[in-house]
Amino acid sequence: MPALFLYRIVLTLLSPFFALHMLRADQNTRRARLGLVGPDGATRGQVLWLHAASNGEATAARGLIETLVARDPALTLLVTCNSTTGRALVESWKLTGVTALPAPLDYRLALRSFLANWTPEALIIVENELWPNRIAAMARRNRPVLVVSARMSSGSARMWSRFPGVARRVMAGLTMVWPQSSADGDRLGALGLSPLRLSDPVNLKLGTAAMKPDAQALAKLAGVLKRENTFLAASTHDGEDAPLIRGFARARAEDPSLKMILAPRHPRRGAAISALLNREGLSHAMRSAGQGPAPDTAVLLADTLGEMGLWYSLAGVTFVGGSLVDKGGHTPVEPAQFGSAILHGPHLDNFAELYDRLQADRAATLVQSADELKTHLLNRRALAVTALRAQAAVDGLRGQLALHPVLQELARLTGNPALAQENGG
Repeated sequence: MPALFLYRIVLTLLSPFFALHMLRADQNTRRARLGLVGPDGATRGQVLWLHAASNGEATAARGLIETLVARDPALTLLVTCNSTTGRALVESWKLTGVTALPAPLDYRLALRSFLANWTPEALIIVENELWPNRIAAMARRNRPVLVVSARMSSGSARMWSRFPGVARRVMAGLTMVWPQSSADGDRLGALGLSPLRLSDPVNLKLGTAAMKPDAQALAKLAGVLKRENTFLAASTHDGEDAPLIRGFARARAEDPSLKMILAPRHPRRGAAISALLNREGLSHAMRSAGQGPAPDTAVLLADTLGEMGLWYSLAGVTFVGGSLVDKGGHTPVEPAQFGSAILHGPHLDNFAELYDRLQADRAATLVQSADELKTHLLNRRALAVTALRAQAAVDGLRGQLALHPVLQELARLTGNPALAQENGG
């Protein structure tokens, strides 16, 4: 049985699930997911389609996005995301020529409408999201598919290896891939990606400029949240907040000057986290409610989007979320850029090589329990040393950004020389 035919049977069986999910969405989202939304008017130049699954991928791609529209001001760059928060983040940048939409479902009818409406010259996938029908539809139209900063964790590779026929078809549809690390490249090669389509590693997150905080908000909060006393729990997931809150509460019992900023990956969990803080007897202010911390407030619950630069600026130490539970961990680059000491849990598959480098340089610290967190929060001198090491280690890896070959290849494949010229067309 042909590999894609089997995949399409599975998609058909899953259609009731997608239909239920669509019913919960608003009308504009439903139309976009079905490929029924096109440009508002005639596009002036080429259309490029860039897919970034959610906030993390969109943030990593921002430098690439800005470079593309700067080099070709006539370009229409369509950015699709799976999450509402990812789209909101892209829209908040207010970049000329950039449109953010929900990603089309991986059904052939939806993709046919989507591609007819937008006629993209190329698809650029950021990090992951290798949808078989999407890639096959671009290949049928002789449009290139590029994957930049490609991630393939060991868990994902095992999943793909269970469907070798589908994996080979997907890999054959990729025009060029820049893996995030050599290990990611090895796993993609084992799944069938031709060495001729596998380029040198490019880690977009290493090239992301440090997020600039709002100067007025920073000045206001810095009077209450002293950097040397402030701990940030960044991009936390369900199951991480409780042990981090307990560890902080135990440390604060010994050092009442300690403050915490808790920034969940998904702000909608704010109310549940507020209940956890109440349970531990920790006074807190909710950012989403417009509340500001008073001098005696223990925790600022940062249940908002687009303010991570502000939180990193205020925190002398950061726990990087997604690592205490099995989510693969989020990037340590951002806290390192701000000179914040890095704490993390044991689950680091998403950035294994980067964390290996940090650990080899003694620039990141493993935390697996509330008591371990308490111990580290009370040892500020050691944390200050690891913060300096982390900043130096990330600066030393900047060469992995290497956007130049990506832009050169994209210019060649799309016949758009402006994309390869540093000063635009």
